Amino acid sequence: KRVFAELDRLAKPDALLATNTSTLDVNAIAAATKRPESVLGMHFFSPANVMRLLEIVRGKATSHQALATALAIGKRLGKVPVVVGVCDGFVGNRMLARRTTEAERLLLEGALPQEVDAVVYDFGFPMGPFAMSDLAGLDVGWRIRKARGVKAPVSDALCEAGRFGQKTGAGYYRYEGRTPIPDPEVERIIAEASARLGIPRRKISSQEILERMIYPMINEGARILEEGIAMRPGDIDVVWVYGYGWPAWRGGPMFYADSVGLRQIRDRLKEYAERSGDPLLQPAPLLEKLVAENKGFGSLTPQRTAT
Repeated sequence: KRVFAELDRLAKPDALLATNTSTLDVNAIAAATKRPESVLGMHFFSPANVMRLLEIVRGKATSHQALATALAIGKRLGKVPVVVGVCDGFVGNRMLARRTTEAERLLLEGALPQEVDAVVYDFGFPMGPFAMSDLAGLDVGWRIRKARGVKAPVSDALCEAGRFGQKTGAGYYRYEGRTPIPDPEVERIIAEASARLGIPRRKISSQEILERMIYPMINEGARILEEGIAMRPGDIDVVWVYGYGWPAWRGGPMFYADSVGLRQIRDRLKEYAERSGDPLLQPAPLLEKLVAENKGFGSLTPQRTAT
């Protein structure tokens, strides 16, 4: 807020003020200025010189002119801009948080990082969630969790042991250069966390791993659509294809959901919600509505007619 108040004082009156944040409230930042209509988010994805996605975040006061200008800038930079609303994590990271939570649960219940990563890689992602966390750095999420008073028993234990990922040569894997190598020490840390929490370990099938990596994200996508954070299912698909390595040939998470069948996704989510006690796994109202109407997410996109 202090930075943007100072920018507001120094910048010419018609300048746009954009923030790259993915965890701060764009509306609160805008309120610190005298030009809230000219404040918005332009959330680039790491590494920004490679990743093409650009989330254009519209605040409650952001003007149409500001949005149009940000979209034009994104295109000039060679990015694929998508307009999204203000919420924690916007579209991409909000959905990713559901996968991250489930990945931690899978470890505590019996899976190993290399097993989860193999399933996600075989689905078509360039890397699995644990290899991705090691690349990004585990300490970033650790600091956010500590600030919010949230626990992730396995990830926290790795960070407490100084295993921050590739940059320290060890995270969920140990590294020789950039090559991830399964580490017995990590298996010991995971087993100890399971025992400490009284969670019996079991063999988890590849099919269950896949469902728990994908279905909670689809469910969160349904909530994002309900809330108007994304305007169309296709916007969510573009975010995931261009920002997170979703396999393009599967069409994005919402398109993929329609190909699987929303009834199956709804039923499996109910099972996982009951087993875990996590209310966020309960099917979103929009998902329930579409199942009841025997429709898919594709039905939410207005059809253009020839004139």
